[in-house]
Amino acid sequence: MEKSTSNGHHRNINPDLDVNPVFVRPGEATVFDKFKLPADQSLPETAYQIVHDEAMLDGNSRLNLATFVSTWMDDEAKKLYAEAADKNMIDKDEYPGTAAIEDRCWRMLADLWNVPDAADTIGTSTIGSSEACMLGGLALKRLWQERRKAEGKSTEKPNLIMSAAVQVVWEKFCNYWDIEARYVPVSPDHLVLDGYDLEKYVDENTIGVVAILGQTFTGLYDDVVAIAAKLDEIQAATGNDVKIHVDGASGAMVAPFCQPDLGWDFGIDRVNSISTSGHKYGLVYPGVGWVVWRNTAVLPESMIFHVSYLGGDMPTLALNFSRPGAQVLLQYYQFLRLGREGYRLVQQNSIDVATYLSSEIEKMGPFELVSRGDTIPVFAWVLKDGHTGNWSLYDLADRLRMKGWLVPAYPMADNMGDVILQRIVVKVGLSRDLASSLLADIRGDVEYLDSLETPLPREAGRGVHFHH
Repeated sequence: MEKSTSNGHHRNINPDLDVNPVFVRPGEATVFDKFKLPADQSLPETAYQIVHDEAMLDGNSRLNLATFVSTWMDDEAKKLYAEAADKNMIDKDEYPGTAAIEDRCWRMLADLWNVPDAADTIGTSTIGSSEACMLGGLALKRLWQERRKAEGKSTEKPNLIMSAAVQVVWEKFCNYWDIEARYVPVSPDHLVLDGYDLEKYVDENTIGVVAILGQTFTGLYDDVVAIAAKLDEIQAATGNDVKIHVDGASGAMVAPFCQPDLGWDFGIDRVNSISTSGHKYGLVYPGVGWVVWRNTAVLPESMIFHVSYLGGDMPTLALNFSRPGAQVLLQYYQFLRLGREGYRLVQQNSIDVATYLSSEIEKMGPFELVSRGDTIPVFAWVLKDGHTGNWSLYDLADRLRMKGWLVPAYPMADNMGDVILQRIVVKVGLSRDLASSLLADIRGDVEYLDSLETPLPREAGRGVHFHH
């Protein structure tokens, strides 16, 4: 029996899993209960085949243009991954070599992001950029609390300011740590956070401002320089000294190589911390993230736990406990393998593919670009007003999915929720040849959709926000 889900997929709810007799050896079960642990053993070949065949129902990750997460690494990386699969990142006493490599990685990132004093900084790996954001935000809250207590003031009702186009992790952060989220609306004139009207949101309870280097909706960068300048004005007028956390989930691993003159990192005094995702444009399989603070003074000691490491002390901080160490080694592998020039070549190639795709899509009659893929290699477009009433970008996404491409359509954030975007994320696995094939499929589907004489049926519930 199958049941239709809200996204149009079908979920098989039959409680039994039939095993094709071809894979079954004498004496083995031919039916497994899907939701109960089997009573007896099966051969590894049989268990493998079952899992392998179930996973075939997944899409082709190389054609997933919705996700920012890495879907390709080279053979040497895969070999290293298999060799390190048993390493636990939290067990620094048992795996001191991996612990030392983690330390090297975040120090390399601190240098890449222009930390003022390499001897006076601290950072850590995380399970992904979401945990890194949580740690950066928590440090801002603790700093604010410590300052308020020292001044004899209330530590109730902290707030955090961010664009309405932030990724869902910041909604979670504010919810989990009892912080008021203050969202600055996006508008056609201010698609990114650029300091406009910021004084309306900042007060003495503001723990910080989040700047996004590469919005998930459009790929655009928040203007960190303009945000810092406005915060300088606010401090001069009110005395409120507010710091910035840069959520560089994607852009912090692109901008240093492809936009080296852009101001966004620790070169700006108000930047307290920077986070990134190693498994996005850090070019590592999921999941690994990184967070670095500009100096040790801005990371409250209350967040640090101390463990014995090779007879000495190693500070650790994380929300998770046991987590894979293999991805940390893969990150170090990529740093050694590519270096600055290699990262520049890889990221610039992705930007070139993105701008090629966006320019060709812009030439198609129905579409208007919102971004071009010249920041991080991510761009979005809308359907021109008045082009058609017979189909929408959701219909184009459905047509492309039939060919294996996942190119999501979704509403823009906040008060622009009536604007439907379609977005492509270009990663290292998307070559120019594949991009040309995608364009051919888009053109063919647009031609088909434009030929419709009546509107396609509309499915309820399509107004839900897309989260990668």
